[in-house]
Amino acid sequence: MSCIERKLAELQKRGEAALIPFVTAGDPNLPTTLKILRALEKGGADCIELGIPFSDPTADGPTIQRSSERALKNGLSLPRIFQLVRQFRRTSEVPIVLFGYFNPIFHYGLENFCRAAARAGADGILCVDLPPEESAELKRWTDAEGLDLIFLLSPTSGPDRVQLVAGKGRGFIYYVSVTGVTGARQALDVQLRSQVARVRRATSLPVGVGFGISTPKQAAWIAGFADAAVVGSALVERIEKAKGGAEKARCAGAFVSELKRAMKQVAKKS
Repeated sequence: MSCIERKLAELQKRGEAALIPFVTAGDPNLPTTLKILRALEKGGADCIELGIPFSDPTADGPTIQRSSERALKNGLSLPRIFQLVRQFRRTSEVPIVLFGYFNPIFHYGLENFCRAAARAGADGILCVDLPPEESAELKRWTDAEGLDLIFLLSPTSGPDRVQLVAGKGRGFIYYVSVTGVTGARQALDVQLRSQVARVRRATSLPVGVGFGISTPKQAAWIAGFADAAVVGSALVERIEKAKGGAEKARCAGAFVSELKRAMKQVAKKS
C-alpha cells in the first residue's frame, strides 16, 4: 500500500474523507510556497497537490492560469520544484502529488522526472492531459520509483473507461465533478453522489472529487459520499488576494482549517 493509499485508508477507518488542497508551485515565489505548504499542513491538509506551472494549461480556469503565469515569470523550473518538495519533506510526512501536464514531463525525460520526483519526496503524479491508453511509458517509471500514477474520470466517462482507470490507477481516482475547466462554482451537480457511487462500485481505490469545490459546505457535502475532496481554485484565489508572503500563508491555512472542520462534522454525524 502506497503512502497516499495508507493515509486515505486511515481516514476511512475513522469515517473521515481526506482534504486535498491544491496550490501552484512558485506562486508568487518559492519561499512563499514553502510557507503556504506548511500552513496547509497545520490547517489540516491530509494530502497536498502541488501544481507544476505550464504555459498552456488547457484544463485550468483563469484563477489557476494566473497563478501559473506568476510562477513562470519568476523563472520557475522542475529542478527548483523538486528542491521545494525536498525542503518541505524535511519536516513533513504529508503525501504530495505533483499535478501537471505531459509536455514539461516529456521534455525533462520520463525516467529522469520520476526519479527526481521520488528522490525529492513526492508520492504521486497526476498528469492531466495523459489518457490511460497512452500512459504505459510514464507508468513504467512511476511504478519503478514507487510513485502513484493518478488518473482522472469525469461525468462523461463510460463503463469501459472506468474499468481501465480502475485497473491502471494507484493512490486514488480523481473524479472531475464537472465538464470543463477548473474554477470555484456556486453549486455542484446533485447527481454527483450517484456518479461517484458508480465509480466506487468498480474499484477498490479511494475516489476523490475535485473541480469546483469552493466552500466548507460544499466540501462537507462531498465528504458525505467520496473519499476525498480536492480544493484548488478557491484556495489559489485567496492566496492571490492576500498581501505579502506571511499573510498568504495565514489565509491559506485558515481556509483549509475551515474546510477540514466542516468535513469532520459530517464524519461525526455519519
